[in-house]
Formats: sequence, structure tokens, C-alpha cells
Amino acid sequence: MSLEINAREREGIAIFDLKGRITVGQEATALREHISSLNQDTPNLVLNLAQVDYIDSTGLGALVMCSTSLRKRGGAMKLLNLNRRNIELLVMTKLATVFEIFTDEQDAINSYFPDRKIQRFDILNFVQHMKPEQ
Repeated sequence: MSLEINAREREGIAIFDLKGRITVGQEATALREHISSLNQDTPNLVLNLAQVDYIDSTGLGALVMCSTSLRKRGGAMKLLNLNRRNIELLVMTKLATVFEIFTDEQDAINSYFPDRKIQRFDILNFVQHMKPEQ
């Protein structure tokens, strides 16, 4: 399954709505290429992962590389609408401490503006309420 990337902009922040999987090969490469092609004037990005059902180790590496690349350009990358599996993956790999995670698009946008109030994703609350798999 290929990765579909729908790019849009809101309040000067680039938003990529992703659909599919972020895995080794074409998908991870496509994500890196889309992010590297962002306009220098728009180095801030929100990745909407609501329709991403699977991320493998190469996909995680691509997310880290893209985030690092944007930081070097003076920007940042925030993650939005992760499913339970992908949140668990970020927690297990300790990447949840690297990425800012949001469940609301407006909060993710607001996080780029220091004067706006935001509701951050509460990872501790998520972990405490996780039910063990049977």
C-alpha cells in the first residue's frame, strides 16, 4: 500500500494529511522528499497521521530525519491524530519524548504561536489507561 500525501496550509503552517503506511522503500522516501521540498518560508509542519495504520522502523527513522531537517532550517514538526498502535510505538521507542503529539488540529497549529493556549497530548494519562492485551 502506497503512502498518499495531501499537502495544505493553515495560518502559515504546512499540514500533510497522510494515508497508508510509512514503511521501508517508496513510502518513507516519498515522505522525506515532500518534507524537503517545503518552502523555506514555511518550515513548520503538522503531520496528520489519522489514516496511517502502520509505521515500521524505517518510517520512524524517516520521521526523525524529517524533524531534524526542519529544525536545522529553523522550523519544527508536530504529530497529529496518531492511532493507539502508533502511540504505543512512540512510547516504546521513547520517541514520544522527541515529538510533540496532538489530538486536535487547532491545538497543533496554536503550538507554533506562543501567545495561544494549547491542549497537549497527555502521554502519561494514555499509558495509565492502557489495557493490557489479552
